[in-house]
Amino acid sequence: MRRSTAAVEFAQHAGRTFLATVLALGFIIASGAGCLGFGRAAAQDTGSIQFGPVGDGPSTASSTYDLAFVREWEANPPKGFATLSKANIAATKLAVKRYTDIVAQGGWPQIPVPPNRTARGSMLQYGSNDPSVGLLRKRLTASGDLTDGNTSSTYFDYSVEKALQRFQASNGLTPTGIADKRTIVALNVPADARLKQLKVNLTRLEQAVPTTAKKYVVVNIPAAQIEAVQNGQIVARYAGVVGKPDRPTPLLHTPITDLSFNPVWRLPPTVIAEDLIPRGREMQAKGQNVLLKFGIDAYANGKKVDPTKIDWEKVKPGTYSYSQQPGKENPLGFLKINFNSAHSVYMHDTPSDRIFGRNFRSESSGCIRVHNIENLAAWLLAGQKGWDAERIASMKTTGERLDLRLKKPVQLLFVYISAWATADGVVQFRRDIYEKDGIGDVASDY
Repeated sequence: MRRSTAAVEFAQHAGRTFLATVLALGFIIASGAGCLGFGRAAAQDTGSIQFGPVGDGPSTASSTYDLAFVREWEANPPKGFATLSKANIAATKLAVKRYTDIVAQGGWPQIPVPPNRTARGSMLQYGSNDPSVGLLRKRLTASGDLTDGNTSSTYFDYSVEKALQRFQASNGLTPTGIADKRTIVALNVPADARLKQLKVNLTRLEQAVPTTAKKYVVVNIPAAQIEAVQNGQIVARYAGVVGKPDRPTPLLHTPITDLSFNPVWRLPPTVIAEDLIPRGREMQAKGQNVLLKFGIDAYANGKKVDPTKIDWEKVKPGTYSYSQQPGKENPLGFLKINFNSAHSVYMHDTPSDRIFGRNFRSESSGCIRVHNIENLAAWLLAGQKGWDAERIASMKTTGERLDLRLKKPVQLLFVYISAWATADGVVQFRRDIYEKDGIGDVASDY
């Protein structure tokens, strides 16, 4: 029961009662712009095709961890501290001083990276006795995650497991306590690179924090998470899907103005040019019709066009406009959150929530997909007569089409904060997915 006890303590510290229960059962022990494009579903033998992100993202050393734990942690992140808290500015300044000292002392050692497809039993974990554990101890001690003072032992004990879990949680990784490839690559980001990130992000915090209202929603792009914040405190944190590096989510500061229940999807320029037209040509060559397949309508001068008369080899961006009616196949799901944006982006539901249980969620064409969006909608509509959680749930069940204006617009920010510290002294890092921090790809490749 030693492992389950450690896991429960960590989960409780993170504020996740459900996870504490899961881990107590030993589940942590592994068994060995319009925003949506076109992609093949996982079950390709059925011939099905779906919109949106597919696949498992960047591969890790192994996919043999207990998926129930990983999916629950990733899909339902702990509340934690608000990213744009005023207290984080002072905390991040202290982190800059701390990391300046770490760099001055020579940084931390590099740990050998396991090959792809390394078996779970061969990874560094509780019970391992390996020279690399000594390096891991030194690395975790340097960053303050390990405090037992023993940096010479090569044995992976309980204290190392807890320290590694702390590191993983504060670096945007699922806290399994197992040193898989993704974790070791994150551990190996040099201290001077982390220092540069802290300095760059301190400036971002100093610019963003003073602009926040009493009630706001913030999307932190590198974290792929959404926070609902009121009076400086997080009300809820949601897993999200953000734009891919080649279709990045833009920075913005604008009010949320209205909600569209069971919306029509109007395909944006990026999706038309980079997804729809290429797929239309590909399918036409096989005697298939992309519009009929996906239930998409094409329009020219406001009039619906017969999809069988379209020659995709002659179609260019701007030739037609396209839309998809509400329904189970609509990639916006049952709810779209609207706001002014010059980039044609929005926040929305999804007919499939599989991707929320993954650690890497930079998979959209720029928009933000929100897990448990109905809860966010209820918070946005708090105090608006006739709108509560039950009414919102009924909109999802009935499929009723409705555009609803917020009586009180709520501030929305899309920010890029990849390094910061919180009031409890924990230093947080996330992948520099768009390489905005000036350190190359060293902090984006895990």
